[in-house]
Amino acid sequence: MENPIADDDNTEERLAARLKQLRVERGWSLDQLANVSQVSRATLSRLENGDVSPTTAVLGKLCTAYGLAMSRLLRMVEDDFPPLLRRAEQAVWTDPDTGFVRRCVSPPSRDLAGEALECTLGAGVTISYAASPRPGMEHHLLLQEGRLDVTVDGRSHALLPGDCLRYQLHGASAFATPPDCGARYFLFLV
Repeated sequence: MENPIADDDNTEERLAARLKQLRVERGWSLDQLANVSQVSRATLSRLENGDVSPTTAVLGKLCTAYGLAMSRLLRMVEDDFPPLLRRAEQAVWTDPDTGFVRRCVSPPSRDLAGEALECTLGAGVTISYAASPRPGMEHHLLLQEGRLDVTVDGRSHALLPGDCLRYQLHGASAFATPPDCGARYFLFLV
């Protein structure tokens, strides 16, 4: 599996600023957001100041609090691109804790809802989300390499290369790889 290059510091700065802007737009204090998101006030402050990079788990909790898909949040901090987006121009984000890598394959658009992501998860990693950022969001997950166990709303699915899992997300979800094998997959969100 490819080892993508991490995003530059500029993207991290824009993400920190956007997280703060979302909170301020709602008129929430750090304490209120901490209560809604179940992320500590100290962590929220450090994120908004750009002192630390957010993990997938923390971004998932914040996206749930704001009612946004994670890809939509990350698109808010990416520059606008023309309709064709070459691989070298695609935004890449890496979770500093798990090593999860998310590449935004489709050109970002504020006006279009659908998007395609390429995701890479190392061996023996589990990423869990407590709730859907937008209940009923349609997902199509196409496994390219490795093995992946996906749990959606309490139902588990063991995927092998070439398998496609289509679902609407209403509640909790988890993505897990076995100890001896990672996974690379495409995720299409509608």
